[in-house]
Amino acid sequence: MSVKLGMATRAGAAALAIFAFCGPALAQARVEPRPVAPEFRAAAEQRAKERKKLLECRAEANAKKILVRDRTKFLTQCIER
Repeated sequence: MSVKLGMATRAGAAALAIFAFCGPALAQARVEPRPVAPEFRAAAEQRAKERKKLLECRAEANAKKILVRDRTKFLTQCIER
């Protein structure tokens, strides 16, 4: 019984380690405006600005400990500023 439990524990730990190290790689990458084709560069730059503002507003919401139910309203107001 203890041998089976030990193997299961090791397998679980290995799976956890794999997900911990691969998680950031699976996240959506930011689009840098430079490698984008010239005709789409303006849109890519605008989207990069919007994403940066959204990340800043999320960080502000976390710092102020805004409740989940109020977060959408806070983010909307923050982005409009």
